[in-house]
Amino acid sequence: MAYAGLVRLLLTSDTHLPLRAKRLPDQLLAELPRADVVLHAGDWVDEATLDLLESRSRRLIGVYGNNDGPGLRARLPEIARADLGGLRFGVIHETGPAQGREARCAARFPDLDVLVFGHSHIPWDSAAPGGLRLLNPGSPTDRRRQPDCTYLTATVADGALAEVTLHRLPPRRPAP
Repeated sequence: MAYAGLVRLLLTSDTHLPLRAKRLPDQLLAELPRADVVLHAGDWVDEATLDLLESRSRRLIGVYGNNDGPGLRARLPEIARADLGGLRFGVIHETGPAQGREARCAARFPDLDVLVFGHSHIPWDSAAPGGLRLLNPGSPTDRRRQPDCTYLTATVADGALAEVTLHRLPPRRPAP
């Protein structure tokens, strides 16, 4: 399915439910109805999260990650591709070490304009030589060595990526 005009995107990854949190943050869930397309870059861990995002998203593009078992791997590809608003998107879980990432991804994905990835839980926004944009939304449930849990929103308009915004989530409160 190709999109023309303005396309609103929600990017997330590494949800790790229910291991890192019991549920997705309310702020992230509130973004779902505003997004035309939700992109999830793997490490769902449970199929219930996939079911939830499929039921609440207009369109979901997701891949499996290294922590996803046979059920998720049967339902999701390792790499997903989509034409959104005139840009060629790819989604993958892991891209390898940060050192050399731009050149490595540009060589591996010469047919893409934007590559969304996860795995590190570290937000990332860079451009490779030749223009490939690399985006990692971090994790909305496991901040790892980062100050905050995060996700990204963006828009695609007239074949250009715009309004790429990193959203920092408030700390989770312990269950009573």
